[in-house]
Amino acid sequence: MRIAIAVLATASLLAACNQKAGEQRAEGQKNEPANIAQDVAGAATGVATGATGAVNADAFVRDAAIGGLYEIESSKLALQRSKSPDVKKAAQMIIDDHTAANDKLKGLVTAGKAPGPLPTELDERRKGMLDNLKGAAANDFDDRYLDQQTMAHHEALLAFNGYAKTGDNADLKAFAAETAPKLEHHAEMVTKLDRSTNADDEAGAGKPAQPNAIGRAAEDARH
Repeated sequence: MRIAIAVLATASLLAACNQKAGEQRAEGQKNEPANIAQDVAGAATGVATGATGAVNADAFVRDAAIGGLYEIESSKLALQRSKSPDVKKAAQMIIDDHTAANDKLKGLVTAGKAPGPLPTELDERRKGMLDNLKGAAANDFDDRYLDQQTMAHHEALLAFNGYAKTGDNADLKAFAAETAPKLEHHAEMVTKLDRSTNADDEAGAGKPAQPNAIGRAAEDARH
């Protein structure tokens, strides 16, 4: 019940965010690419999916692999474009850990212990998020990257913690349980960085509530 309430709360925040985005476009901000509302929409979809407690091995492998690809690609972009040493350090850690996790998942598939084949490209939702990130202005990049990472990691935590508890494949359950603590560390790291960025300070108190609502959903899912 708490998970459902958290997802509904996230959906409400999404509606408000979309309304605000529409108002901004109406005021003539034509040069701004798809904004954070797009990412909140994607994350809300992911939270709703993860909150249902996916136990199917095929679905988990697909989501874990695509999520890992997105984390790696978006963080490689951060290494190129970020002006913050702290953000670059976080991005490199995310690349290293998700590359290792994807390699372990590939090993399970190769050994016949998990269903395959693994997807080799992003789905449309994450392609949209990556395009959103590529379209960020230089002074907005770090903030947008951290917003995306905060939401994406909370979404991943729902999926990995859920599968570790109720999955239908013992080897994948062990993989999910082993990987989840690293995802939690990433989530805490990028959330802390996100709250410390100048862009967040300028945006006001309203914006950080979006990823935090998803974080609360992930926290509820763990209990």
